[in-house]
Amino acid sequence: MSTKQTIAILGSGNIGLSLAKGLVKAGIYQPEQITLTRRNVKALSTLADNGYKVTADNSAAVKDADIVVLAVLPQQLNKLLHEIKPAIWEQKHLLISVISGVTCADIRQQLALEVQVVRAMPNTAIAIGQSMTCIATDNASAENMGTVKSLFDTVGVTIQINEELMTSATALCACGIAFFLRSIRAASQGGTEIGFHAHDALKMAAQTAKGAADLLLQLASHPEQEIDKVTSPKGCTIAGLNEMEHNGFSSAMIKGIKTSAEKAAVLYDKEG
Repeated sequence: MSTKQTIAILGSGNIGLSLAKGLVKAGIYQPEQITLTRRNVKALSTLADNGYKVTADNSAAVKDADIVVLAVLPQQLNKLLHEIKPAIWEQKHLLISVISGVTCADIRQQLALEVQVVRAMPNTAIAIGQSMTCIATDNASAENMGTVKSLFDTVGVTIQINEELMTSATALCACGIAFFLRSIRAASQGGTEIGFHAHDALKMAAQTAKGAADLLLQLASHPEQEIDKVTSPKGCTIAGLNEMEHNGFSSAMIKGIKTSAEKAAVLYDKEG
């Protein structure tokens, strides 16, 4: 499925570049249909050699695009919106924001324009096409929501949620990558303590985690169902699980997610 639309990704860091590459790999876009912006365009030289358009001029990129992806840091957003406002056309442009803590209404308020805005929250697994991306809007058409879903489906799995849950999605899915990585790291350290070389322990822990996730996704199973299959009376698995719970394993994860959600809600300064 290809498209004739053009897309500008403003702030081409890890998320923006991974999205661009995913769209091309899926055959939806050709490199020349995608404009990437960055203050240091030299960092995009390899992509320019591969046919992508690159520029430091955000306003020019917007003028030439149908879809505009906002992929800067929250503290950089207001300056960016001020810069591109003269180039935004309400009837033409669809804005997609991947910026934490910024509502669709915030963006329209800063622009003073009734442009359609969709929020998307991918995670860093977008780099390998395995992102969990949540999307939401308060004014975009069903057609445009379908377009956004098709874009992010090229780099993982996409679900639509209510916009008031987007901050929570940031904590569970975007921050969550780090939480699961830390748990894998801890498991590998445990493996080293019981006798494995560090590199072997890490590989074993990571593959075990991947298998656990695939059990839930492929079998549509519940964690407790799969846990029951590996725990036996007076066995070593239940002994280990209970020791972790006594030390607050589940509680720590839950509290960490709640803390990240609270922090994500205040990252953006509307007056900044």
